[in-house]
Amino acid sequence: MSTPYKKTKAMNEPTSTGKPIDAALLTRFTNPLPSVAERKAAGKALREKVPHAQHAVYHPSPTRSDPVALLIEHSKTRLQNLVPIRNARMLASPFAFLRGSAAAMAADLAPTPVTGLNVQANGDMHLANFGWFASAERNLVFGINDFDETLAGPWEWDLKRLVASAVVSGRFMGADKVLCEEAARAVVGSYRQRMRQYAGMGNLDVWYARIDEADLRDVKSPEARKAARKIMDKAHQRGHAQVLEKMTELVDSQQRIIEDAPLIVRETHNAHGRPIGEALALTLSRYVSSLPEDRRTLFARYRVVDVARKVVGVGSVGTRCWVVLLQGNSEDDPLFLQYKEAGASVLAPYAKASKWACEGQRVVVGQRLIQGAPDIFLGWGIQKDLDGSHFYVRQLRDMKGGAEFEPDAGRGKLLPNYLKLCGWALALAHAKSGDASAIAGYLGKTEAMDEALARFAFAYADQTERDFDALTTAARAKRIPVAQGAD
Repeated sequence: MSTPYKKTKAMNEPTSTGKPIDAALLTRFTNPLPSVAERKAAGKALREKVPHAQHAVYHPSPTRSDPVALLIEHSKTRLQNLVPIRNARMLASPFAFLRGSAAAMAADLAPTPVTGLNVQANGDMHLANFGWFASAERNLVFGINDFDETLAGPWEWDLKRLVASAVVSGRFMGADKVLCEEAARAVVGSYRQRMRQYAGMGNLDVWYARIDEADLRDVKSPEARKAARKIMDKAHQRGHAQVLEKMTELVDSQQRIIEDAPLIVRETHNAHGRPIGEALALTLSRYVSSLPEDRRTLFARYRVVDVARKVVGVGSVGTRCWVVLLQGNSEDDPLFLQYKEAGASVLAPYAKASKWACEGQRVVVGQRLIQGAPDIFLGWGIQKDLDGSHFYVRQLRDMKGGAEFEPDAGRGKLLPNYLKLCGWALALAHAKSGDASAIAGYLGKTEAMDEALARFAFAYADQTERDFDALTTAARAKRIPVAQGAD
């Protein structure tokens, strides 16, 4: 194969600085890359090393850690008054337990077979971490919406966690075994087919690719399209003005965030005794320095009105999280930002070491790689002047919407269609950051991988239910604290 940009004598001539161009460095950008066909063939060859059938197997390690002990250990770095809320939320169902136990599943996935093809892995891939959100152009797109655990790692880990969540959630919603298997196979089939599609596209085409409202035509079920449209209609209404109306009240002619203890609390000092005003000023100064210059100019037009600590999610409960209300030209020009503590990824003990000095930067860069249409106010920082903690900042609820997962046979029937959408979004995320051609070559055209991962999903769903039972037993024995009314 010939290179489109051949080295010439001129490359060794002096530059404007008087130094010759480094030909060895230039080679990095001029050497030809393997073709799509070559990379597909290399991926296909990996089936000899790691046959598809190997992915079907899940056997807990004889040295597997007690899931309750692991949960207790991970709770030590969290705000202790919020740990009972986290435990209560995880006790709601096996699916809630799965959502909160990403660290346990990362340990379970670490010894499973992988091809060695890495992507920017999400690290906490389950079907509740997808939804609709606003692109920078204010259009609704569908994709992954939580990135706290993102890190470079095997694509298999994300796909296995997602397919396991299909069966765990399906059982919780009342789906029978046949429907759960259909849902599991839908995830993998969609991922496989979309990855093959992205393998045949140009790099820029993949980078700019989106799953938007027009793509609902690919959802064949009228009921599924109707449900998706309902979610999108809600998302269109969830701008900053709607959040202002829902989360604030007028106090002495000034908007204030409504308290709802212990879930939303206004505090005068942070966990380390610093006055909130001082801590917030230091936080924002670190955050602003991470923004591109154009975003700094925009952010400078807003002023802080109020701040409150907020409990979010399931697995994130107990981490430090704050909501900041800012105001622009008027009371009708609000901006809500969410500050969130960033710890090490649950994948870190098992994946290649992170190159980021700031865990918040890891989250933000990972989101930009995966999502493709990230929040314009994404930023990060380290609390060097406070407690040394790492954090990232994003907009709160800006045109965001997602499906609800509750016991409901009617909704359960929609799972396969929804999971096709999730499998598509995961394939797009991995294609943006990894080698779509090699992964597509490994997955192939047949349903062999669909069948293998469906079997894995049922085996791991059984493991999740055993772990949930262990947590329930621990709660009854008062081994762990559990809050009442923590929804």
